[in-house]
Amino acid sequence: MNNEIAEKIKGMLVENLRIPEDELEYDSELFGDDIGLDSIDSIEIIAGIDELFGVDMTGADRENFQTILTLTSFVEAHKEG
Repeated sequence: MNNEIAEKIKGMLVENLRIPEDELEYDSELFGDDIGLDSIDSIEIIAGIDELFGVDMTGADRENFQTILTLTSFVEAHKEG
């Protein structure tokens, strides 16, 4: 796992979605019981990933949004360079 990407994603989630940083671990379930995000939040995540990494997550499968780890894997697999 690329820690730099994971840290940027975590920072974006904390800033854009106002998730308390101390509640957010790399394996926290973003849309489950841990954090409890909803579909509106997923739009924010898509916009944030695109802005940070130039990776378009529109239409990505739901499992890619489960945790910071799955988001990091998606970015690593799809970002250029």
